[in-house]
Amino acid sequence: MIFKDYYKILGLENSRASIDDIKTAYREQAKKYHPDVNVENKFAEERFKDINEAYRVLSTGSSKRKYDRMWNRNVGRNNIQYEESKRGSGSVFSDFFNLFFGELGQEKEIEEKTATAKAKNKKKQPIKGENVETAIDISIEDGFYGATKKIALRTIDGKMKSFEVKIPAGIRENEKIRLLGQGKLGSNGGKNGDLFINVHLKDSDKFKIKGYDLYTDLLLTPWEAALGTRANVKGIDDESSVYIPQGVQSGEVLTIPGKGYKDAKGGRGNLVAQVKVMVPKKLTEDEKEIYTKLKEVSSFNPRHMYEM
Repeated sequence: MIFKDYYKILGLENSRASIDDIKTAYREQAKKYHPDVNVENKFAEERFKDINEAYRVLSTGSSKRKYDRMWNRNVGRNNIQYEESKRGSGSVFSDFFNLFFGELGQEKEIEEKTATAKAKNKKKQPIKGENVETAIDISIEDGFYGATKKIALRTIDGKMKSFEVKIPAGIRENEKIRLLGQGKLGSNGGKNGDLFINVHLKDSDKFKIKGYDLYTDLLLTPWEAALGTRANVKGIDDESSVYIPQGVQSGEVLTIPGKGYKDAKGGRGNLVAQVKVMVPKKLTEDEKEIYTKLKEVSSFNPRHMYEM
């Protein structure tokens, strides 16, 4: 059997040509030998048929690989005779075409049936619905103790749907709560998607949170700050008695271990109390007299500290 060199028919040097190269070469050769521009040239008509058959084989990866294997096995190793193109009725290439295209046709038919079956199965396969995400702000107290909240979301059809969300005690910033099956609807009998709620702990006037530590203010009178004292600091779940040293300044902090927010290991962060010395806005006559006397006897002037 004489093999036909499809690459030469398309004007290509060798089998290393890519699929894009093959497509480009096919367009050039088809344009050159098209019967409409070669009306009386019988060779051009037959050549055009060869070009189309060569393209049919080489333009598909699987058939190109099969052709290359047949060529290398039969021509490359055994030096079997081959020609570029000689087509006509009773051509020596007819057996080769029938053999190759017959097998190729069967393979393509099988591939097409397999692809069709896969497409049908894919359509019938259950598909889970998409997940939906939203966010909710809660107080630090609700996060510490746990709570139940209600949220409302607009569905695809424009209607509002309410959800009851149970906030577990000790939930952390940016932690997500998952509501199974409350996302978008599945198809082909698939499960619904899930609803994920991203939780944000919102600072309040009383507490601020950084990591697992809680921050609060410790308000002192001028005489408490000057003389020193003991004071109760209110935490999120109890009070702690702390010693205030003599001469404490506004802005200083007192750290109370284990009285902060719940951590991931079952422990607690710290409670950090920042001192703020408060001065009364309205004074009684007795208080005015005492402050006036203090002014007369005291040599303290904080502004002189920056002049030294």
